[in-house]
Amino acid sequence: MTNPRIAIIIGSTRATRFADIPAQWIKAEAEARGDMDITLVDLRDANLPMFDEVASNAWAPSQDAAAVAWQQLLAGFDGYIFVVAEYNRSITGALKNALDQAYVEWAKKPMGAIAYGSMGGATALSHLRTIGVELQMVPVRNAVHIGGGDFYRVHPGLGGSGNLTDIEATIKPSAKAMLDDMAWWAKATMAARG
Repeated sequence: MTNPRIAIIIGSTRATRFADIPAQWIKAEAEARGDMDITLVDLRDANLPMFDEVASNAWAPSQDAAAVAWQQLLAGFDGYIFVVAEYNRSITGALKNALDQAYVEWAKKPMGAIAYGSMGGATALSHLRTIGVELQMVPVRNAVHIGGGDFYRVHPGLGGSGNLTDIEATIKPSAKAMLDDMAWWAKATMAARG
């Protein structure tokens, strides 16, 4: 069996976002394993309009060219790892919109996450998992949470170092567990979809 193709989706589009730092860190961790092919997907590049279709693409083909291109991109992956910023106890509007722009392409594939915020992005990730279930994704049990003192220690906009190696002792075990889950579920769902 070929390695599963996993997209790491950066879920924030703000100019001042922290997301690039955890995205690069989890990408390096995943690539070091050798059991997944990793692609970084930035929502900034998708340039998606606000969802304005007649229905989900599960029920009617999307008409907007950017939405169709987004669906075609997603279709090439066997699973997704979301970089989840917590905004007011939920996911970003950009990420929710990106999730709504597809349906068929998300279904029957695993999703994991690296989440961050003062409380480790826990509430945002809980919301994301609920959305993932509705989109027929398979949310994996383990996730990486960067919160509390660790978040402030590494967030450069808040006086931190900008270097996740400073907190690896805290987050590396959960990253390994999440990536183990992703590899197992991606292979299982690939076989089932095949």
